Amino acid sequence: MTNISVTVDGVRYDDDVEPRTLLVQYLRERLGKVGTVVGCDTSNCGACTVLLDGRGVKSCSLLAAQSDGHVVTTVEGLVPTGEDGALHPVQRAFHEQHALQCGFCTPGMMMAACDLLADNPDPSDEEIREGLEGNLCRCTGYQNIVRAVSAAAAELRSARGAAPSTPEGVASA
Repeated sequence: MTNISVTVDGVRYDDDVEPRTLLVQYLRERLGKVGTVVGCDTSNCGACTVLLDGRGVKSCSLLAAQSDGHVVTTVEGLVPTGEDGALHPVQRAFHEQHALQCGFCTPGMMMAACDLLADNPDPSDEEIREGLEGNLCRCTGYQNIVRAVSAAAAELRSARGAAPSTPEGVASA
């Protein structure tokens, strides 16, 4: 067993994990973060994308032990600072822009969008498509997803003008 200390969605966890446990397994099976889905198990689809220290990673290609000492944000952790129960701008935009059908890819798409918007707060449609490149959707045709990311970017820019927030637009640990 390997001992890890990781902060997930603002809560610190000290756990013993088997060295071969994937981060996605740890999040789902040990912590109950089932919003992080297992898609392809080969890191091709992006459904398992989470933020590790604010950067998008595919949690099926990372060992839980590699998260030791780091901060992980899952889709459940996307909560605007100080707004308990409110939707994050990316979540709200996906809902309002009808950017999902079956919803299987949605958590990973949202996390990839947060990563993109942390680096580029005003992306073009082409930059959004490029930023979401490692995340596959088999239902939507992507157009509404691109609209949603663009709408979320506008809302985040507006909110940043009104009040300071964390760079990736997620609650800080």
